Amino acid sequence: MNAKPIDVAVGILLQANGDVLLGQRPAGKPYAGYWEFPGGKVEPGESILDALKREFFEELGVTILSAEPWCGVEYVYPHAHVRLHFYISRDWQGEPQGLEGQAFAWQGSVAVSPLLPATIPLLEWLDMLRHSID
Repeated sequence: MNAKPIDVAVGILLQANGDVLLGQRPAGKPYAGYWEFPGGKVEPGESILDALKREFFEELGVTILSAEPWCGVEYVYPHAHVRLHFYISRDWQGEPQGLEGQAFAWQGSVAVSPLLPATIPLLEWLDMLRHSID
């Protein structure tokens, strides 16, 4: 697959206690039922941060007030080649709601499964980040 990767904005809502929000992919999407950090495709002409804010508002009813770029990961799934742009936000308004009917959960040590393959290494990095701020 030589297609140009699809840019995806992904957000990690990080609570003061280190818990992060994971969402479950809804039925009808590839990897339905898998858990991931929320986010979505970047539209043409849209910045990564603007895409992140739009997706969080549309999917979860949350307004991201500020977010820091954290890392980027390219991952080739059978159905798509994606370039994931991860942002960490400690500053948002609203309580997350599953506006697309998806489940979500605040996780300290992550106990949900299955996890989307591209998510797994990030959890290890995130643990290192969380333990460096304790």
